[in-house]
Amino acid sequence: MRRKIEERLLTWKNKTENRMPLLLYGARQVGKTYILTEFGEAQFDNTVYINLETNLSVASYFSDDISPERLIRFLETTVNEVITPGKTLIIFDEIQSCERALTSLKYFCEMAPEYHIAAAGSLLGVAIHREHYSFPVGKVESMTLYPLDFEEFLWANGEERLSQEIRSAFDLMAPLPEALHQKAIELYRYYLIVGGMPACVQTFTNSRKIGSCTNSTK
Repeated sequence: MRRKIEERLLTWKNKTENRMPLLLYGARQVGKTYILTEFGEAQFDNTVYINLETNLSVASYFSDDISPERLIRFLETTVNEVITPGKTLIIFDEIQSCERALTSLKYFCEMAPEYHIAAAGSLLGVAIHREHYSFPVGKVESMTLYPLDFEEFLWANGEERLSQEIRSAFDLMAPLPEALHQKAIELYRYYLIVGGMPACVQTFTNSRKIGSCTNSTK
């Protein structure tokens, strides 16, 4: 599912100077994990994924020394993969569950900027922990992933050309042809009902039935 944030992720990856660890915010179920893992598969030789909410043994390791060299050796042994600077994406998912992992991003920025570190977390959870723990202010690049907007909804439904026509009409301050206008209005009504949560949009695009979307949220 194509998302606009992909271009920003690629820009972050390709930075040769002053690249900091990435902190991807967003509400639950907006696709943070999906977008990062898909990005890793497409843009890197391999991806090391750690869920700090469910993998408590790894999370506990951050309670001691959080120097990048020590953490990299531990992660390589844990997942049995080589972590190569510039070729491996390391994903720390649900980072709000491990405060010391959040702090470790500062040291990756200062001591090991050659590694691509991407962390995903709930904005609320991270905000709460900022009151009690050292947050890496100025040491991370923050992005926020939102539910799909209408243009992304059109992309998901195979309507790239319609989205281009809408954007072109907007830029030119010109009306859409009536037939395209009616098609856009119909799809917008679907969007208002389905919403922008990826699971619901995917269910709708597969079935083309509004009723089936309610099951995807349970």
